[in-house]
Amino acid sequence: MQNRTELLLKTIKNRILVLDGAMGTMIQRYQLTEEDFRTPELKNHPKALKGNNDLLSLSRPDIIKAIHREYLEAGADIIETNTFSGTSIAQEDYGLSYLAYDLNLASAKIARDVADEFTAKDPSKPRFVAGAMGPTNRTASISPDVNDPGYRAITFDQLAEAYAEQVRGLLDGGVDILLVETIFDTLNAKAALYAIQDVFEERNIPLDPHEGGIPIMISGTITDASGRTLSGQTTEAFLISVSHVPLFSVGLNCALGAKELRPYLKVLADKAPYYVSAYPNAGLPNEFGAYDQGAGEMAGEMEHFLQEGMLNILGGCCGTTPDHIRALAKAAARYSPRKVEEELIEGEENV
Repeated sequence: MQNRTELLLKTIKNRILVLDGAMGTMIQRYQLTEEDFRTPELKNHPKALKGNNDLLSLSRPDIIKAIHREYLEAGADIIETNTFSGTSIAQEDYGLSYLAYDLNLASAKIARDVADEFTAKDPSKPRFVAGAMGPTNRTASISPDVNDPGYRAITFDQLAEAYAEQVRGLLDGGVDILLVETIFDTLNAKAALYAIQDVFEERNIPLDPHEGGIPIMISGTITDASGRTLSGQTTEAFLISVSHVPLFSVGLNCALGAKELRPYLKVLADKAPYYVSAYPNAGLPNEFGAYDQGAGEMAGEMEHFLQEGMLNILGGCCGTTPDHIRALAKAAARYSPRKVEEELIEGEENV
């Protein structure tokens, strides 16, 4: 694991890394039925399971593997595990909380196998696996009941316990990175970070990737033109709130398209002492909730970020496909990555 961490740290200094695109968008193309989501053990499960995409890592691993392969063939350096809803909390809706560890373990192993396959084909372009940790369907900062603003549907400890289980599954499956993503409530993210620290301590894993630890990526979501997360934080406030951990990168994803994301991403590019990532949606959704922005248009908008030296990692979220990632990879290859403080200091020492 340490060797892959060292390789990742070396690679990101030399070029902009490309993250994959949307898993859900690709799964929709398969037009799956209820039966596709059922393993033999879940044949008589009383709840409907269609739409529980994480479950496909157990019931249809061939599909998940094929999607990972498409993104790697398109030029992705980092693929995300199929675990966006992989906590016991998110799986509770399906009555499958008990499967949370197994989902994360299986998803990580699938991604690991495909990434290693591509690295073996071309060692000069190593591929990495990011363990995706979504926000869950609960929020620790906001009441779901307008008549009872003090009520919370989840506690910090419950979130931390669920995230710790997810982290253990992802690490046991062989991920290179832990990606806490689509953060709309920073308190949820802090619970995830607490869980990561707890598991790292339990396993004697250093917190700092430069000391051999597993790199931690954080990616927040600006929900609308107010420039704030759902729990009310500005981009800078969000950055400060998660900076108690030695992060590998901080960034923004989802909710907005590249054009709308620019001013908030600039805040991170100007102020973050970490690498900066961005993987926006393929524009804004239309009246049917679909994403119409083509690969060329999206790459053109994100090229402005690259021209201004704002990014170290770029990819796509909702509505993006291998075509989008292919276009982004071509654009990224033409530009140098954003420099972070430690690299600037190293450069001065070498003068």
